[in-house]
Amino acid sequence: MTPLIGVSTYREQARWGVWDEPADVLHAAYARSIEAAGGVAVLLPPGGPDTAPSVVARLDALVIAGGADVDPGRYAAPPHDRTSGWREDRDGWELALLDAAWDRGLPALGICRGMQVMAVHAGGTLEQHVPDIVGHEQHSPGGPQFGEVEVDVTPGSRLSAAIGDRGEVACHHHQSVREHPGFVATAHSGDGMLEAMERPDLPFWLAVQWHPETRADAGLFRALVEAARSPG
Repeated sequence: MTPLIGVSTYREQARWGVWDEPADVLHAAYARSIEAAGGVAVLLPPGGPDTAPSVVARLDALVIAGGADVDPGRYAAPPHDRTSGWREDRDGWELALLDAAWDRGLPALGICRGMQVMAVHAGGTLEQHVPDIVGHEQHSPGGPQFGEVEVDVTPGSRLSAAIGDRGEVACHHHQSVREHPGFVATAHSGDGMLEAMERPDLPFWLAVQWHPETRADAGLFRALVEAARSPG
């Protein structure tokens, strides 16, 4: 069986060919990483939350991808001066997808923004500007540049089984998870920033603050695809 892995997408103004139109887009690295791990990527553009259960019923796993800030209203906080660009349609869609995935016990992986959405879905809160906490901008140097960050992974965790206990990762986040009910922290950077979390009570419900799709080693995606192949 080739698992179908649903991946949430952006909806943005985009230019291609002769067109300059609203478009549903996602970095191809996500699909390539899933394909390299033995799955097939199914792109899930923002839609009506009521349709999420029927969409998720056709999937074997779910990825909540990176993107813009989460609306602070979703976790009852006023916006920081540097919080901007949230998309209400995408927030509502991804939270509905997680509701449906939770109901089915579907494997789920959050990437960057996706980790933050998973925390908010669980009733958690976010740090709205990481430089305020750590005093530097290494986690998001600016523009399209990724920050190179060393992380320590909790031995014995599902994340450790997928990628090992220590490594360099590519980060691009100015926000992070503060509270994460039901999750356990499974990776931190040297400055103490939370970089990964997982649910100990589910077979595969895991999130990382970095971008594994930018790396040749697809260990995390292989773990997701394997979980998608496993019943229950």
